[in-house]
Amino acid sequence: MEMFVSQFFNLEIMSQAWPLLLRGLGMTLLLCAAVIPLGLVGGLLIALVCRSQHRAIRWTAFALVDFFRAVPPLVLLIFIYAGLPFAGIRPSPFAAVCIAFFLNTGAYYGEIYRAGIDSIGRGQWEAARSTGLTGLQTLAHVIVPQAVRNVLPDLVSNTVEVVKLTSIASVVALPELLYSADMARSVTYNPSSLVMAAGLYLLLLWPCVRLLSRLEHRVAR
Repeated sequence: MEMFVSQFFNLEIMSQAWPLLLRGLGMTLLLCAAVIPLGLVGGLLIALVCRSQHRAIRWTAFALVDFFRAVPPLVLLIFIYAGLPFAGIRPSPFAAVCIAFFLNTGAYYGEIYRAGIDSIGRGQWEAARSTGLTGLQTLAHVIVPQAVRNVLPDLVSNTVEVVKLTSIASVVALPELLYSADMARSVTYNPSSLVMAAGLYLLLLWPCVRLLSRLEHRVAR
């Protein structure tokens, strides 16, 4: 038991790794602050494009959504970071992660938004248009707010997954939380820093999980 504690819960190593993990946590939060709004806004735009009256535009959007949902985000990230330089584009690790997450999470958010918009009855559209609202105003003030409320638990659930997925940024040497914890482990030859990183992820995501549970109960009622 003493060996187990020394190997995974070594307080001395944790205290030494804490400043490095704190910087990594800051980068993770910065990454979340960038990729989550990108995904939310991009997803809404994708959902609206998928409702285009032009069949070619609509089916092209469907094909791209299916493609980016099917491709693993890790593969997409490596392709963008290591492949784009051959085309003369050299994104920074942070930019590569933002682009990859925008394409992947935007596709998932888009499907969630589209399901929410489809859940609004046609009568809502007609009632809003009968008051003199334009199509864009109807979307912005009547349809989208109701759609978001209907799929809010799914949006929060997907956001939790996005936060967890930020850990793959370590493969392009972006010094986020997991990368920092692994660097500390490689220096100390002790996984206690990884255990502490797992605890920080838990503290970061636990409020979101509880919020998701409350939203699901509210929707169920």
